[in-house]
Amino acid sequence: MKKPKIEAEEQQPRKIIRADKAPTEGYSLVVDGHFKSHHDTVEAAEEAGMALKNQYQMLQVQVYDAATKTRSMIEWPAPV
Repeated sequence: MKKPKIEAEEQQPRKIIRADKAPTEGYSLVVDGHFKSHHDTVEAAEEAGMALKNQYQMLQVQVYDAATKTRSMIEWPAPV
């Protein structure tokens, strides 16, 4: 006797972000030359970068702006 096939729910297509290619929109964290996390706003990217820099001061952390294709360094300690 064959088991009935259970229909799986429709899978949503995954939005795959490749770490070896620069993003085309938004802001990304670049840690030691590698794209790591993606953020919608520059403030969110800077906040995540500063949290990472506070924990690991030796890392080189940058925020990449996909619109202008520029990188800005996260300095530690944060300028007052």
